[in-house]
Amino acid sequence: MTKPQVVFDPFSDEYYNDPYDIYLRMQDEAPVYYSEELDFYALTRHADVAAALKDHETYSSSRGCDLAMVQSEEGPQKSIIFMDPPDHRVMRSLVNKAFTPRAIQAQRETVEKLIDHYLGLVDPDNFDVVQDFSGPFPVEVITRMAGVPEDYRQMVRHWIDTSLTREPGNIGYTEAGMAAAIESGTYYYQLAQERRANPQDDMISRLVEAEILAEDGQLRKLDDIEIAGFTSLLGGAGAETVTKLVGNAIVTFAKNPDQWQKLLDDRSKVPAAVEEMLRFDGPVHYNVRFTLKEAHLHGTTIPAGKPVFLMKAAANRDPRAFTDAHLFDIDRDRTESQNLGFGYGIHSCLGAALARLETTVALERLLDFMPRYEVQWDGLKKVQMQNVGGYHHVPVKVLR
Repeated sequence: MTKPQVVFDPFSDEYYNDPYDIYLRMQDEAPVYYSEELDFYALTRHADVAAALKDHETYSSSRGCDLAMVQSEEGPQKSIIFMDPPDHRVMRSLVNKAFTPRAIQAQRETVEKLIDHYLGLVDPDNFDVVQDFSGPFPVEVITRMAGVPEDYRQMVRHWIDTSLTREPGNIGYTEAGMAAAIESGTYYYQLAQERRANPQDDMISRLVEAEILAEDGQLRKLDDIEIAGFTSLLGGAGAETVTKLVGNAIVTFAKNPDQWQKLLDDRSKVPAAVEEMLRFDGPVHYNVRFTLKEAHLHGTTIPAGKPVFLMKAAANRDPRAFTDAHLFDIDRDRTESQNLGFGYGIHSCLGAALARLETTVALERLLDFMPRYEVQWDGLKKVQMQNVGGYHHVPVKVLR
């Protein structure tokens, strides 16, 4: 009996619940996958995804990073991840200063204080790792850097979660998601206007003051829509990444207790564990690009003008790239292949060093707080989100 043809629907319950078996089949059976129903292509093999992430002349970011954006007529809002060079290079150089190694290390004390604060509020007998811990603290870090007042920081997390949520079978915003996106954009737009009138020591104020070279060769300032778009994106990326990474880690370590024991025995392995988590079950599963010209892979031609899913999470589990790719091993040889967990090329994650710092400190504190724990498996709840994989709820019981 022949196996049914592999079906990849990134908006289905089956995909949201467990995409990795689907990824493996795609790599073997359809390395250049085409969806007739939704008219998109998808790449899943490591070599293909890595090459495409670096080839902005073929795979453009200018139409957006999810299917609904790429297929829409109006295109995305102005934002750094929806740009190709040379515009991207100019915008990236503006904000890189906030994410230099020195700038990130300057955030360590803030990160530690916030993590200790939220962990100090936890009830060990009734602890949801995501809702009580990895959800609240990352958004506090990134929005504080941006310049969001304290009263609105957790509201930003609510806007992000709601706007990213997708209903199975629907490629675009939910009604609540659209409202959240509008509310978020409006808030950041007003904040940009406030900072223009009254600058502070924060990222939004620095963006207000910044000048970039326009197409006509003249210097110009960013407008408030550009600033709102960027800060909204920054808040989303800075919050969701660490929230999901820490939640995924606690589930993965519960399934691999020998790896947790390695960390208990040797805390110096925590940074390596963060890298392996990014590879094994990272928070960002894909980015969508738009072909500016034909691409030829594995005997298949992807026409110009098509959405292409670049499946980073699939690539990171590709057995062609990683030995025993399906195994979670914090001691694996990390030089074997490029880890695509934080992207690759010009659009690699701007805040990767900050996310690594936050996740490392979070794991170190959790090793102290719950050296022994059990996941309450029946209480696990996965998210159904555009391009983000992870959990809404990870309830655990701390063992004494």
